[in-house]
Amino acid sequence: MRRNVRWRSSSFAMSEVPRNPGAAQKKSLSVALFGSHQERRKTVAEAMAARPGVRVREFDALPDRSEIPTLAQQFNILVLDVDSDPDQVLALAERMVAEGRAYVMVFSANANMKLALRFMRAGVREFFTLPLDATEVGAALARAVEHRSAAVNAPEKTTGKVFVFLGTKGGCGVTTLASNFALALAQESEQPTLLVDFGLPLGDVAINLGMKAEYSVATALQDADRLDANFLNTLVAKYESGLEVLAAPDQFPVPPFTQEAVDKLTAVALQHYEYVVVDAGSRVDLLGGALFERAAIIYLIAQVGISELRNAHRMISHYFAGRGQNLQIVLNRYTPKALLFDDAQIAKTLTRPAQWKIPDDWASARRTRNTATPMVMVDSPLAETIRDMARSAAGLNSDREGRHGLFRLLR
Repeated sequence: MRRNVRWRSSSFAMSEVPRNPGAAQKKSLSVALFGSHQERRKTVAEAMAARPGVRVREFDALPDRSEIPTLAQQFNILVLDVDSDPDQVLALAERMVAEGRAYVMVFSANANMKLALRFMRAGVREFFTLPLDATEVGAALARAVEHRSAAVNAPEKTTGKVFVFLGTKGGCGVTTLASNFALALAQESEQPTLLVDFGLPLGDVAINLGMKAEYSVATALQDADRLDANFLNTLVAKYESGLEVLAAPDQFPVPPFTQEAVDKLTAVALQHYEYVVVDAGSRVDLLGGALFERAAIIYLIAQVGISELRNAHRMISHYFAGRGQNLQIVLNRYTPKALLFDDAQIAKTLTRPAQWKIPDDWASARRTRNTATPMVMVDSPLAETIRDMARSAAGLNSDREGRHGLFRLLR
């Protein structure tokens, strides 16, 4: 017999499909199934509840964002009806994935590969297409059990890695390189990656990625006392590749903030993300805080010109003299035949050789600007060099082919 109950203070109703008796408790799974279309919802609920050890609760409406942390604690699997409202469901799925506890699945009456790819990029694990295949449902639930076991047995995450991009002067390409590097790092590593724009007050990370952000780094720094992983997750904008962005504010004036607030944001981000990429612009005032102390790598961006090389020499001598490989020099818009200095002269001026040389690919840069496509998404020597930087940062082979998450479109 089904029973209707209320979910806390929410307006949607819930019914429970009894678990198949005799299942081993260690293999049991609790499933929350959301959708307003009763017939579709019942079809999926019964297919899942028919598997041993699976308990399904049905909800006749989508949850509010504020309810997701509680749902993720109480259920192993969260399942959403895509056809209820694809855009709203996508936003909810991204929020569920960000919680990091529940295994997120969706279902649809339409085999739409483009829509399926959008949910893949959001981190959804399974996309079912009606009518369901019982074998595929069983396989998906088995993968959920494996995921649950791996999560229970996995060692507790201690901290992520931070990569800081710092320019020797304005206009040397810090934002372009940081944005494309972060995008490549998220794609190549397939790990949670956050891009933070500290290029205040005129940071351009969001513009470079063709995004509009509702909140900004200023919001986080103003409310640093309440800053934690959940609060940070409400502030970031999601890029379709899986990269998350904490943009610079788009309005003047930018409220003042303390070094302690920057340190708090750094600590929270490193606990929540595997990789944190920071566009520091030319802000040497941030050098005294935890951001640079905890940096896995500081990428010092320069161009081969008298002013840029002079600035780079001064910055290395004053701030980075004692750093080894975690300071890496990046020569942007590098054109060997047009230089007044050879590599030996550049290395002597900088007191060390440059690790990275980004080709001056004006045609690719113009094409990506005109199409609002990040440079790293278009095949070119410039894009491949940035991807090599990202692979190196993630500890991957430089000749490694780009990995793409395996996403199952069930029929």
